[in-house]
Amino acid sequence: MTPFRRVMIRIGALMALFLVVLSSCTVVVDEPGPRPQPSYPQMCTMEYDPVCARRGDNRRTFANACQARADGYRIIGRGECRPERPDFGDDRPQACTREYDPVCARQGRQRQTFANACMAEADGFRVIGRGECRRPDDLPIDDSGLRPGRDPDRRPQACTREFAPVCARQGRQRQTFPNACTAQAEGFRVIDNGPCQ
Repeated sequence: MTPFRRVMIRIGALMALFLVVLSSCTVVVDEPGPRPQPSYPQMCTMEYDPVCARRGDNRRTFANACQARADGYRIIGRGECRPERPDFGDDRPQACTREYDPVCARQGRQRQTFANACMAEADGFRVIGRGECRRPDDLPIDDSGLRPGRDPDRRPQACTREFAPVCARQGRQRQTFPNACTAQAEGFRVIDNGPCQ
């Protein structure tokens, strides 16, 4: 057999194989109508890199993005989901978390400490300061700017630069501070959330 003939046989065999492969291909026609759901990952790592994700009206924190997508959620932020600030017009919160972030709240003349702002608002109280309620400030202020019995070393030594303005008082002086920590560091007592009126 001549070398030319061997080459021609090989080319013919490759052509036949190509036709077999080509005939087994399927053509997908994109027809109007409901589209198939995207495929989600079947397995995810156990890595802890929390994300906040949403599906419809449901928000949920997942350990990582893969797990959120596997449950059909869309990622809306890195880190754990933070509580959305509800509008407490006439309807009070129906459920609150059990986190301990104490606040002092007032209803009429009654002041009370709550574990967190949601619990205070659920009971119909208005939050007037962060931290536990203190006794009324009817004691005079001494030369150091502190009330008797208060230790200046118990003031915060370092504060974050968080902007959550508060109105605070020291004696008759009222002043707006960028956050409760900076007010307390200056020896003031927080009397209201938001700037002084």
